[in-house]
Amino acid sequence: MIDIASPLRLRLDAGALVANWRWLAAQSGGAACGAAIKANGYGLGARDVMRHLAAAGCRDFFVATWAEAAALMPLPVGVSLSVLHGVGEADMVAACMLPVRPVLNSVEQVARWRAAGDGRPCDVMVDTGMSRLGLRIEEAVGGVLDGLVIETLLSHLASADEDSGQNARQLAAFRALRDAIPARRYSLANSAGISLGADYAFDLTRPGLALYGGTPRIEAAGHIRQVVFPEARVLQVRDVRAGETVGYGAAWTAPREACIAVANLGYADGYLRCHAGSGGATWNGHALPLVGRVSMDLTAFDAGAAGAIGEGDWLAIDYDLPVTAAATGRSQYELLTGLGRRFERIWG
Repeated sequence: MIDIASPLRLRLDAGALVANWRWLAAQSGGAACGAAIKANGYGLGARDVMRHLAAAGCRDFFVATWAEAAALMPLPVGVSLSVLHGVGEADMVAACMLPVRPVLNSVEQVARWRAAGDGRPCDVMVDTGMSRLGLRIEEAVGGVLDGLVIETLLSHLASADEDSGQNARQLAAFRALRDAIPARRYSLANSAGISLGADYAFDLTRPGLALYGGTPRIEAAGHIRQVVFPEARVLQVRDVRAGETVGYGAAWTAPREACIAVANLGYADGYLRCHAGSGGATWNGHALPLVGRVSMDLTAFDAGAAGAIGEGDWLAIDYDLPVTAAATGRSQYELLTGLGRRFERIWG
């Protein structure tokens, strides 16, 4: 097989990932701190994220689907993995064979798990205000869960990244569930929920975004480190005369003679068109503003101040998640998970 170098790479900072988890664990107080690694570890690579965090002491991991769970086998010793989307009819073979717990989300899933007949532990999600996945409170307390071996009873905060009265209402509802439904552990807080305070931690927290460099609430600002550093190789450097335009729609006109570095990067890679007007890169400490539109595979940067930049050089793309989200109007989640498979993932 021919080894071909990618013109795109994500430099991934394992030390920052672990430092973020440790800060979140400290904010979780006496609760264990797990990790959501769905969507292939939010795009970083779930297996590598699990490896780094398990070595740091994380023991509880969460994925969305059974395919994601199967891709992580065999699990590191002492690690627990749960599938948030529960068990559909087509999932039962995997659910019975893999050393993984389903998070049961409906009366139908509870019945399906009971019918498996082996009495294995499960997790259960109860809806306290999200109206997404989870049993209704009246279903959960009405006897449908009687006799199940519940490892973790979960709910999910809908508005934890906001100062919303819904947070307190969900907290009160979950406390009542804790008193009514026996389980070994109880878990409510995601990344933003951890920042709401110790009342939300219960026995287990489940951060996702903040592990990977996102800031879920202002309380976390200054504590969460950037983990993901996209880089793109320069495909061509060209001189543009004053008055000439760059890219589709002639969206940028050179106000002077300019040196343009065209990078092997575009919206097909998850570097979206919304970056036009605010995006940029750096090369050898020089700032290179994005000029024109982002196209499918190419993006142009003004390299006029960069000196001897040339074909094959690597640009460090500006991608601090909270800063980039504020500049583009896109969510930190979209910006992170959208970075595509063309990027080579390099841990350091």
